[in-house]
Amino acid sequence: MKRIQLDNTFFEGQNNAYLFDGDGPTTLVDTGVAVPATRTQLEGALDDEGLSVRDLDQVLLTHWHADHAGLAGDLQAECGATVLAHPADAPLIEQDEEALAAMRDQRDRLFEEWGIPDGPRDELLTFLDGDETISGNPPAVTPLEPGETIAAGSETLEPMHLPGHSSGLTGFVRETADSRDLLSGDALLPEYTPNVGGADIRVERALEKYLGTLDRIATGAFDRAWPGHRHQIQDPTSRARAIIAHHRERTERVLAALDAIGPADPWAVSAELFGDLSTIHILHGPGEAHAHLEHLLAHDVVERSTDGYVRTEPAPAIETLFPEPGENEY
Repeated sequence: MKRIQLDNTFFEGQNNAYLFDGDGPTTLVDTGVAVPATRTQLEGALDDEGLSVRDLDQVLLTHWHADHAGLAGDLQAECGATVLAHPADAPLIEQDEEALAAMRDQRDRLFEEWGIPDGPRDELLTFLDGDETISGNPPAVTPLEPGETIAAGSETLEPMHLPGHSSGLTGFVRETADSRDLLSGDALLPEYTPNVGGADIRVERALEKYLGTLDRIATGAFDRAWPGHRHQIQDPTSRARAIIAHHRERTERVLAALDAIGPADPWAVSAELFGDLSTIHILHGPGEAHAHLEHLLAHDVVERSTDGYVRTEPAPAIETLFPEPGENEY
């Protein structure tokens, strides 16, 4: 396996793509954004391995975001590679008009529900309109089938569904003679926590799903993780536990915000957590606040009225919302 680092000025940190070459299908996991500079970097990395785009047999996509799937359509058009992704994300990768329209409708409804003011909403929509250019041309996507294994170069990969950051986010388990690794996409990152709630507004009970993902990673006996951004993760179990602890601490901050300003909508809670927001963070901030509020609502720690969210009285202990990995199923 060869890690290919690709510049990314649109989101946080360098993207990683992973190349598998050998006796089986020449395989690329993720592609980077659809801009000429990224394409040139990718072609240069392939050339260093004695390959070109036309040698690619298949492209595996961890999820639908443009910094992971943007170049897939252009690569497929040149080499005819099979592009595979989870069925939940495939329609967005294919830029299916019905799926995109449904997400826009849901977005407008949620922006109103979250309480995003007109000014920040206009700034966000302008940013999102410009973001469409990095999604590239759509590929034809073959859905990943549950339980299948995938030949990739001289290795075999096992898809692992890791929802939360996106509905269909899929990692790939890689077994070697001396290591059990996870290509984790954006489910597990080394330096910051993946956004939950705003990164894919389709995900219902997003924080609950993501906690389940972190539980599966923490109990998966992985020696290393190869993430979608930045550097290798040497102790995936500890990193997954740290992110669970981070979300517990953030939940306590959400409750403190409600104590200070409640009843409150997600935009007001987001302002308490993150301060002023710009560009994509106008989506990610209230989206994450909403994910935490909905997790608390589902466990009767808060209740919602026309005025916003407020603590219940008496409120259950939040420890039950964040058990140690392996103790409970989320």
